[in-house]
Order: sequence, then C-alpha cells, then structure tokens
Amino acid sequence: MCFFPQYPCVTMVHPGGLLTPREKPVPLKSISVTLSICEFVAGVSATLNYKNEEEVPLEAFFIFPMDEDSAVYSFEAMVDGKKIKAELQDKMTAHTNYENAIIRGHQAFLLEEDMCSRDVFCCNVGNLLPGSQAELTLKYVQELPLEADGALRYVLPAILNPRYQLSGCSEDSCLNMKTPVVSLEDLPYTISMVATISSQHGIDRIQSNCSLSPIEYLGDNKTSAQVSLADGHKFDRDVEFLIYYRAVHTPSVVVEMGESPTKSDSVLGDPAAMVTFYPNIPEAQPSIACGEFIFLMDCSGSMQSPISKQSKSQLRIDVAKETLILLLKSLPLGCYFNIYEFGSTYEAFFPNSVKYAQSTVEEALRRVKLMRANLRGTEILTALQHIYKQPSVPGHPLQVFVFTDGEVTDTFTVVREVKSHRLRHRCFSFGIGEGVSTSLVKGIARASRGTSEFITGKERMQAKALRALKRSLQPVVDDVSLSWDLPDGLSAKMLSPEQTVLFRGQRLILYAQLTGTMPPAEATGEVCLKYTLQGESLENKVAFSLQPKLDANLTIHRLAAKSFLQTKDMGLRETAAGDKKDVLKVSMECGVISSHTAFIAVNKDLNKPIQGPLAPRDVPRPMLMYAAPVMQSLSPPRYGTVVEDNRLVELISLQKADGSWDLNEGLALVLGMKLEDIQAALPDKDANSSSWATVLAVLWLHDNAKDMACEWELLERKAVAWIHIHAGSVRHELVKAAVAFMKSSADPAIFGP
Repeated sequence: MCFFPQYPCVTMVHPGGLLTPREKPVPLKSISVTLSICEFVAGVSATLNYKNEEEVPLEAFFIFPMDEDSAVYSFEAMVDGKKIKAELQDKMTAHTNYENAIIRGHQAFLLEEDMCSRDVFCCNVGNLLPGSQAELTLKYVQELPLEADGALRYVLPAILNPRYQLSGCSEDSCLNMKTPVVSLEDLPYTISMVATISSQHGIDRIQSNCSLSPIEYLGDNKTSAQVSLADGHKFDRDVEFLIYYRAVHTPSVVVEMGESPTKSDSVLGDPAAMVTFYPNIPEAQPSIACGEFIFLMDCSGSMQSPISKQSKSQLRIDVAKETLILLLKSLPLGCYFNIYEFGSTYEAFFPNSVKYAQSTVEEALRRVKLMRANLRGTEILTALQHIYKQPSVPGHPLQVFVFTDGEVTDTFTVVREVKSHRLRHRCFSFGIGEGVSTSLVKGIARASRGTSEFITGKERMQAKALRALKRSLQPVVDDVSLSWDLPDGLSAKMLSPEQTVLFRGQRLILYAQLTGTMPPAEATGEVCLKYTLQGESLENKVAFSLQPKLDANLTIHRLAAKSFLQTKDMGLRETAAGDKKDVLKVSMECGVISSHTAFIAVNKDLNKPIQGPLAPRDVPRPMLMYAAPVMQSLSPPRYGTVVEDNRLVELISLQKADGSWDLNEGLALVLGMKLEDIQAALPDKDANSSSWATVLAVLWLHDNAKDMACEWELLERKAVAWIHIHAGSVRHELVKAAVAFMKSSADPAIFGP
C-alpha cells in the first residue's frame, strides 16, 4: 500500500516549500509503515501524519493505491493525543454521517474503497483545526503470492498511474479528481518502513528493488529477520520484497480462535482454519484438443513508457511484443489462434481464429512487428465483448491471454464481463510495469479460473508467459473436492469459493469455519484434497492439531472474509442484489472493508460551528520523469539482455510452425558459421537438410541459452518431435555428428532414446 493521488494540474512551488494550487501548505507530512511477514501472510500498519499549518480549518483529500488482495480491517485517528476508533458502516450511511459531523463542527475521518476499483482508496480528513495534528492509522493483512522460483513477493504500491475512463461507464471514481503533481525533489512528505520477517523453516535470503538498511538475521536457523528502507527513499517505484525461505512447499493447516463464544453465529465467532496445499499433480501429456488461443495486446499510449525507472529499462510495448513472438512459436500444432490489439479502438489480425500453420504464423509475426503503442485509450471492455461474441471452435477450449499496463478506471465492469463468460474460457493476465491495476489483472484471472502475473523492474516477462501457456495446455483436473475428518460434534463450513481448477506447481489456499464443540487440546483432524487427472484419482492429505491459536488481529478470519468478498463483491453498482446482502453481512461482521462499506471516525469533543466552508486541500503525488527511450529496431524486437547480439530471438523467429528449421543463411548467422561449412558437415548427403538444421538449432539452445530453458522448452519439444518423425534411421548419426561439429556439451539424450 502507498499513498499517491495521480491526476495532474498546475502546482506552484515557492522558495518556502511546496504549495497546493491555492498556494497553501500541504497538510500531509509523513507516512510510516510497519510490515510484519509470518510465513506467507503479511500484516501491515500504515500511519499518515497530518498537521494544519494554516490559520483556517481544512478538509484534506488523499487518494492512494493498495494491492487488491489487502484486507483492510482497522482505521483509527489520533488527534492531539486523543485516540478515535473508526466504525465500519454501510457506505451511504458513512457518507451521510461524515457530512453531518462536519456540519455540526465535529472532526471526521473517512476511509473508503473507490467505487470502480478495489485497489484504490480515498481518505478524507475533515475539519482539521489550525495548528492541530492528526495521525491516521490503517491496518490490513494480505496473502503473499508465490513466484515460480519459490520466492514470496510483497509489494507496497508507490505508483498510481492515471487511468482510462471506459466509454459509457460511471465517472464517480475518485480517480477522476484532479490532484497536484510535483517533482520527486519537491514532494512535501516522506516515507519510512520497518519490516520483520519470520518463518519456522528459516530464511535463505531477502531481495528488494530499493535500498535497504543492512539485514539483521535472528535465531539459530535464521528464522527471523529485520530490515528497513534506507533513508531518503524516493517515490519513484513500488517497494518490493522477494523473500526466499528454506522450505516453502509444505502443506499446512492453521486453526485460529474465534473472537467470542457469544458471537458464534458470525464469521468471527467460531474458530477458522487456513488450509494450504501444494497439489502433487504429475506432469501429463497435453490433451488432443489443443485449444483456441486469443492474445489481447494493449497498444494504448501508456504502453510506450518504460517498464520501470531503472536505467536501460525496456519499453512496455517492446517487452510485450517479444513475449508474443515467443508464445506464437510455442503453440502446439493443431490449435487455433488470433491476436487483438486494442486502445481506444481494437482490431483483430484475422476475422476469426485461424488454424496454426506456417502461413498464418508468418502473417501474425509480420503484424506483431508492426505494432506500436499508438492507440491512445484503454478500451479493453469492448475488445473482450467482441471476443466473447465470436463462435467457439468445436473441441478447442478458449484460452485468453491479456497483456496490459492495467490503466483502467472501472475495473469492476471489466471483471463482471469476464466472469459472465467464465464457463467457456480461462483468462491468463499479465500486468506490465509500475502502477498496474492489481484489481484488473488479478480480478479477470480469478473470475475466469486463470492465473495472473506482474512484470516490473528487470524481470523477464517471457518466463512468466511460458509458465501460463504450459498451464493452459495442461489436461483438465476434474472432480475437485475437499473432505474433512473431524471429531464427533465438530464440522467444517467452507468460506472460500468452490475450487474447480488446479494447476501443476500452484499453491492452493482455502478457508473454513469450524462449528460445533471444540475437542480437547490433544485432538487432531485431517483434511483431504481429491481430484481426477486423465481418469486417475489423486489425493493430498494433511493432518493438523485442533488446538486453536490466539491472534488478537484475527488474521485468518480477516483473510477468509476477504476471500469471500472478492468472489461476491463486484462494486457498488455491479453487485447483484442477493450478493450485496451477503457482502454487507460479512464485511460488517468481520470488519473488513468492501465497496459497500466505509470506515468513519468522529471526534465529538470538538464542537465548534464552522464559519463558511472548509478549505479543501489535495495531497500531491510525485511526477515520474522517465528518460527518453532509445528507439530500437523492431524487426525483430530486442529479446532481453542475456544474449546481447539478438541471436536467440533470431533463432526463434526462424523456427517454422511445425517445429523445424530450414538450413539457410539466417540460421548460419545465428550459429556463427558459414553456410557452406554447415552443409559440408552433413554426415549423410541423402539426409534431409532441415533435420540437420533442426538438430543444430536445438544444440545451440542448450549451449547458449540454457539459463532461459523455461522460455524455449515448448518450442524445443516441437523440434524434437519433428526430428523423430522426419530424421528417420539417420537420427542418431545426425545427433552424434552435430555434437562433434558444434563442440557441444549438451547431452545427446535430449533427442530421446
């Protein structure tokens, strides 16, 4: 979470310090964050420090981003030494009470989710008297996502980019407010952050994209660590931690004590269980029906920005194009595909999805290389609606891949559209760059039973995209169910939505409420996850202690409530009437904010009638000054920085749709050899030259790009399959000769027995 309003207007800077558009001092002075990470759950307390240095009462408005997985459960104000605890109320009621409090001369503080997106918050400070100080503290808990390399990722969002208003959608979003913009050097408030990280398995290492104080490890097995942001942190990037534990793939069940026996009819009243599985799904051959793959590419103007402010950062559009080329080459034979580019308008490469063949792939590659970030706005909704209106390809399940920087205001409307078609497709989404809307990127993936990924800094999108493609090609896991073995008199009621999709290598977190009579402390229970893969029944079991743990913050209960709300809450206007009733009930009972509720705190000790309107003050946001990008050749685009001479992308571009390579000057250039020397080394002059070329290309991948094998694994698989079919009886002879000719260190076994 971080706190930066993002819509520009003229701001005056005077020698005495930053002034608002009305040439008045900014009331927000500092932000302090305390982060506590235990295993894969983060608890955060953030305090906003205000001071009115003017001679009139103020009303301050502050718009800031948060990760959409954050369960905000507490909001309180400390005004001139007095603590005022906020109450969670129906949003309309909270707004009325806030206005009435101001009219009566009270101080009032309001915290709410944006109407259009759950990853944007607005904080109002009403009637801050001259010379008065106020500390506003909000608290939230959050599950941390697991990266492919085993790292847990925590992000404190620092960037809230301007977002595009979808055609025909409401303009009620707080993002439509205009707020001042200043340079990083002139920003009037500071940020500090202290983090404590702990795991029973021990901490291997901690990485960050920001400057940190020296990390202090504690415990014999480095079971905890303390670290803080270095002084002088600039608001130019999201604050990110990557945490590597010594063991992460350990199934577990944690039972948390309820709030009070007198509240047994509420979610907080009974104990809650947090169940974590890492399903041991065996690798299986892709199903015969390969699928229909739709790639939706954001070509809005903001995609011309660099991924990050770091030096030599690639443009978002270039990284997306490189990844799209790799995905195209990795698609299986027999599938169908199409590509859409969208901005203020959208356009499909083909009128309908086409069969994957050399001619269609060549045409798609030609169009990809011509892509530019020149389509202005971000009308992703109309593009998705057009995709859903197209006829399905019989026997080929629809898989949609969305690449975007996520700068859309009304994310609820987009998520609802995706959710309404969840039975006919899955969506795999990729958020590119700083300030991506987590509500959009995570929301459309969750609504369609897909997965989401985020690419920032110098991360390679290609590896994450290929991981998603592999998941989309997995055989369907059927008959997913969860069963409990509990003592008599105790039962489990699921709070998480029904799980219908499992992916290999994915962590699965589920929540349940334990109702009935809790047994003695030594009692145990067992939970079993069952599923079917290609006709084979599989199961994972976890035994656990039924002794509930006491947590004053009720962390597991709050996370369970958030899991429920993310499924039901589609925004103030979009939520169905029946779901709205459930959302309000769970939100109010658990104290977790939703789009239908808001926190309000009122200081009734202050009772001075206001003479005239309060002076409005908007807290400014930092202006990010990106270096002008160096234009690069786009035919083909630059593919990463590991292979500096672009030979890898050249090799990938040369591969044919069936997985083979032709023996020509292009391949010779990649191999760094003369074409006539390669031809002369062919051991059997009657052998197919393409078989020889394909063996050489595969060896080159292993010798020169082995550290990126996860990116070219699928296209290599196609190449080896092609060799088996077309090389015939001379395959072993070709492989042996190629290894000697290339002086390769690769194991010939990569070509099979």
